[in-house]
Amino acid sequence: MSTGDDHTVIIEKGHGTEIGAFLLGALVGAGIALLFAPASGADTQKRIREHARKLKDMTGERVRGLREDLGSRMAPAQGVVEQGRQIAAEARAELEDKLERSKAVYRAGIDAAREESRRQLGDGGGNGSTTDGS
Repeated sequence: MSTGDDHTVIIEKGHGTEIGAFLLGALVGAGIALLFAPASGADTQKRIREHARKLKDMTGERVRGLREDLGSRMAPAQGVVEQGRQIAAEARAELEDKLERSKAVYRAGIDAAREESRRQLGDGGGNGSTTDGS
């Protein structure tokens, strides 16, 4: 029942670890910078705020990029899922139709067997034997 259109779906994982590694590296780098910074406390706090803002902006851009990438990958997958649903619905309808036809044939066979049994009983057995067992 294949339509001839074969699709391959590839699901990539691991983008979350890239962001986590990036953030961890940024935090470690900021900590080392604080330890070796020859500036005053106010200057260091100002630089930390600036770097935190830049980090937040870079992280936001990265997350937006990942969302767009994920969205572009999800559209084809959703199409394949919908096609699978349609094929399953068609197969189910075909199976239900075959089941109904099988039931009708079964009922017709039962009715024919009953009719034949009645006919043979009405003919006195139809095989020349008597009903009293002799």
